[in-house]
Amino acid sequence: MAFPSLPPNPSSAAAAWRRRSGLLALLLLLLFLSFQVVVHVPSVRSAVSRRLFSDHRHRAAREAGHRSCPGCGDLQDVEDFNKTVAYTDQDGRIKLFKVTAREFASSSIWENPLLPRDSQPPAEIQETAEEQPLDTGSEANNLSSAAVLAAQRPDPIKLKREVFRRRRKEQRIQELLQMDKEAELQMRNAATNSSRNFDNKVKVSYNIWRQEFHHTNTDSTVKLMNDQIIMAKVYATIARSQNETDLYASLMKCIKESKAAIGDANMDSELDSSALERAKAMGHVLSSARDVLYNSDEVSRRLRVMLQSAELNIDTAKKQNTFLVQHAAKTVPMPLHCLHMQLITDYHLRDGVIKEYFQAAALKDEEDKAKLEDRSLYHYAIFSDNVLAASVVVRSTVTNAKEPNKHVFHIVTDKLNFAAMKMWFISHSPRPATVHVENIDNFKWLNSSYCLVMRQLDSARLKEFYFKAHDPSSLSDGTENLKYRNPKYLSMLNHLRFYMPEIHPKLDKILFLDDDVVVQKDLTPLWDVDLKGMVNGAVETCKESFHRFDTYLNFSHPKISENFDPRACGWAFGMNMFDLKEWRKRNITGIYHYWQNLNEDRKLWKLGTLPPGLITFYNLTHPLDHTWHVLGLGYDPAVDIAEIENAAVVHYNGNYKPWLDLAVSKYKAYWSKYVDVDSSHIQRCYASKQ
Repeated sequence: MAFPSLPPNPSSAAAAWRRRSGLLALLLLLLFLSFQVVVHVPSVRSAVSRRLFSDHRHRAAREAGHRSCPGCGDLQDVEDFNKTVAYTDQDGRIKLFKVTAREFASSSIWENPLLPRDSQPPAEIQETAEEQPLDTGSEANNLSSAAVLAAQRPDPIKLKREVFRRRRKEQRIQELLQMDKEAELQMRNAATNSSRNFDNKVKVSYNIWRQEFHHTNTDSTVKLMNDQIIMAKVYATIARSQNETDLYASLMKCIKESKAAIGDANMDSELDSSALERAKAMGHVLSSARDVLYNSDEVSRRLRVMLQSAELNIDTAKKQNTFLVQHAAKTVPMPLHCLHMQLITDYHLRDGVIKEYFQAAALKDEEDKAKLEDRSLYHYAIFSDNVLAASVVVRSTVTNAKEPNKHVFHIVTDKLNFAAMKMWFISHSPRPATVHVENIDNFKWLNSSYCLVMRQLDSARLKEFYFKAHDPSSLSDGTENLKYRNPKYLSMLNHLRFYMPEIHPKLDKILFLDDDVVVQKDLTPLWDVDLKGMVNGAVETCKESFHRFDTYLNFSHPKISENFDPRACGWAFGMNMFDLKEWRKRNITGIYHYWQNLNEDRKLWKLGTLPPGLITFYNLTHPLDHTWHVLGLGYDPAVDIAEIENAAVVHYNGNYKPWLDLAVSKYKAYWSKYVDVDSSHIQRCYASKQ
């Protein structure tokens, strides 16, 4: 082994360095013995042989070193230490052999204390040099060994990396040693919390391999069996036309069994246990039928016939559904009918407690008479023949009002329901607010000579439009006009909104409310809204291409196309602030009469009040903030709940009214919480329904 040459310094420091090296080698040997490292016999023996073989090389190097390194002569002292190495072979037997300290040290790294630590040669180079075969006493071989050593010198970049890694490791060890227990505990707790809070799920992400997307309730088998039934019907008709009686019987039998197995199932989990066997049997029969009967032209023709038949059935089902929904929407529920009957009976009998109600109501009417025309108060107009619906509108408004004593409700109903409406608000007065109930028949100015729509509603042509079976609105001829067969379109109450100045001649502003709305906030700020010279304040309903003028009006008619913009935004009736001063100034009722007269043949629009309202208030409507009025609770199950909660008024426009069984269940609570369930009338009528 060739040692690095030392500068000529025969001081005692060199001797101390050599002693430390020997002690280090001895210490490593003892550590090796304490852990009883298992060493394979061939490798140990070969290592010992290499070390014994290189003993001559060490002596030659030492003799040469004496000449070049006078201080290296003391290395001979290290050879005097002999050690016994114990090891276990591959069979577990303990083996011993002796090795000198010089032989052990020959595989170690000899460091020169006078050179920097980073410049010492690594152990790999020394071992490589030792493993090169050398002839004893051959100086030429020593020179060739030095040449091999120089050729196998490591890359300086790798040496720098090793130095960097060692320093980084030492620095990390020092940091860990200097860290106190409290900091270590904090770090450990932080790591624990981080692992607990770690979420390895990616939200709003779909992966077919995830467990949550493994749907067990699929309908693939149901669809397969339905498709098989369709194809079996096709082949059955072909088989019958070609007198294939046996095949026809087999197909019809499979069709019957498959239908029985499917039953009313919509998902695979609902299928009968024999469904798979039926599907397999049907598959075999279809395969046989295809081999015998398949003709592409004939099959495609049969499928087209079946498709047309299915479309006709779907169209009929849609018509029936529309008719039944319309019928249910205009039907009065039994409890509501009971409520009207009880109130009418109490109104006409007027005995006992009822008489006291009337006496108190008469006194209050005298006190509140001046309020009916007081322009400083907040006035509401409600036109309804539904006692329960009108009561919810009034009660919800008063409940959420900051100053309920300043609110005045003007309710107009028909002759049939006047007694019930009057009796309800006598026995359930929403104090301290004022309620005034009027009968539409008491409006002497409302006659067919002044009101054109009244004459039209009484005409034979309109009655034929509604009630004759051969009319286009009938069930057999189409569904286009079925929705207009609701009796509300024949009620004059629905058209009173165009006669506000005639009904309230002394008022300047009034808020119109439909009887299918619920008030959730104080509405008095609406009276402070600047309408900017407009007559009508309403919430716009247009969304992209929906609810614009071309949805409601017939723009193929020249009168409509010449006067209105088809892309103009529609708005909603149901909560409207009317400026009656501007109304009178612009003669809004006269405009309504003009267009209503032109539409006597229903060529400009169909029946209803919104189309003539859009025409009458065209360019005279001021848009209100959408939070004042949220619509759709009577037909749209996807209205945003946050919008409903934030709305001042929610509107159940549509057929699914909240007092009907058709109502959307998740919206019903907004209405029902304002029903006076403590009323004896309601308890008696609705007790049987519970």
